[in-house]
Amino acid sequence: MFIVYLIREFRKWYRTCVLLMVCSLVTLATAQAPGVSDRQIKIGSCAVLDGPNRLYGIQIVLGATAYFDYINDHGGVNGRKLSLSSFDDGYDPEKTSACFAALMREKVFAAGFFFGSATTAKYLPLLEAEHMPLVGTYSGAPFIYEPVKHGIFNLRASYNDETRELVDNLWRSDARRIGVIYQDDAFGRTVLDSAKVALAKHKAAPVAVGAYTRNALDVGPAIEAVHAAKPEVVILASTYAAAAEIVKRAHGQGWRPLFVSGSYIGTDAFITVAGKEAEGVVSMQIVPPYDGTDLPAVTLYRECLAKYMSRTQPSPTSLEAFVNAMVIVEGLKRAGKNPTREKFIAAIESMDGMDIGLGPEARLEFSPQHHKGLSRVYPTVVRDGKPEAFSDWAVMLARK
Repeated sequence: MFIVYLIREFRKWYRTCVLLMVCSLVTLATAQAPGVSDRQIKIGSCAVLDGPNRLYGIQIVLGATAYFDYINDHGGVNGRKLSLSSFDDGYDPEKTSACFAALMREKVFAAGFFFGSATTAKYLPLLEAEHMPLVGTYSGAPFIYEPVKHGIFNLRASYNDETRELVDNLWRSDARRIGVIYQDDAFGRTVLDSAKVALAKHKAAPVAVGAYTRNALDVGPAIEAVHAAKPEVVILASTYAAAAEIVKRAHGQGWRPLFVSGSYIGTDAFITVAGKEAEGVVSMQIVPPYDGTDLPAVTLYRECLAKYMSRTQPSPTSLEAFVNAMVIVEGLKRAGKNPTREKFIAAIESMDGMDIGLGPEARLEFSPQHHKGLSRVYPTVVRDGKPEAFSDWAVMLARK
């Protein structure tokens, strides 16, 4: 009888140990997946929602929210609804610590939909220290992509990609005198350096450069410095508010070179602020034109914007955020019913060659060795108050 008693007690002890082990594993799994509950997955954003560049952040959040609302209306991801917590950093590197602290308080699973090179430079070490993935920042600075950083992904083509495409097309169209007006910070200097590298390939250099301060509209000295060199083309390494001020002042002085820019100008916001003076300005986009309804992702974007953000007009900025949201959702789906950050990272790295709905020429390029999603860029020119796709650069130069 004593032996039977011992066996019975051993079995009780064994069952208790197994139960404790299971509880420990469940607790560990929960600790590895902050921001994930039975019903919800939290995503966090730090972007510019106030100040002279707030239209960027507003468009970014609208585009992301439109897709998340669509997914939630269709049952969420593996039964969990998506929640986006958005905070303002004013496009000010000094405010990044406080904004990131807000994300930590929210205990988000992953971050996305950030804005700006100078601010992103501050966020990256914070994200890496907390092992928090980031998918999508409105910046193409090279430091985001190289070297590859575990958990840091960006959809957009780099500033190098955009500027090289600009310069090469201008050069093929016989433009030789090219100047640069740039924002004097990490973003502007990166674009300036990209322009110098692209021109050096043609054994040339900018004929003049001018700089202004971030979040300021005192662009007069920059205009004077470049105007004096009489360039045919001026690359604006500027956000929309400063770019609009430059173009309006230049035209007011009777100076009308061909102004060109990368996607960072925020074309629709630039048009809003610059008004009729935006006509003829060229800018690159990193997503296809938002009126390209032959593309499934663009069609869905327009449908979601009409349904969930009915008072909002389409824009390249919100379309880019929408596609970033698609990447996040696809990553969560591939991470399975019990997602962890590591599973999520591996899922995004598995998307190499995926057609996310932007056409076979714009397949995703994510892999363990490559965390830049797209490389292709699309040139547009402002015509009748809207960005219009074009292919003949010589015509742009002839119309200036």
